[in-house]
Amino acid sequence: MVELTIDPIGLIFQSLADPTRRDILRRVARKELSIGDIAKHYKMTFAAISKHLKVLEKARLVVKRREGKEQIVQLSPAAFSDAAKYLRYYERFWNDRLDSLESYLKTLPPSSYGRAK
Repeated sequence: MVELTIDPIGLIFQSLADPTRRDILRRVARKELSIGDIAKHYKMTFAAISKHLKVLEKARLVVKRREGKEQIVQLSPAAFSDAAKYLRYYERFWNDRLDSLESYLKTLPPSSYGRAK
């Protein structure tokens, strides 16, 4: 397994890169589940599911709590908020860049960038 960095945003995106972890998040977004209930949906060992959950927990995408003998997993929205802020920054950056390009292209004569006459 690739070791994750300590960059919080990097941890989030590295965690989301794996389809099993994304599926686990989809399931716990609907309702809190025990680790055993999560494991029932996958053809992998309980230990493998636990490793996936540790990655998600390290990225702060889920939190676990104990209820009797079970550990309950729930979604943690704070990390998603951090990721959304990061993505919004780049969305604004690229929209501004593309708007600048569009403005520049409008100053050029049509024949200089391939428009039909």
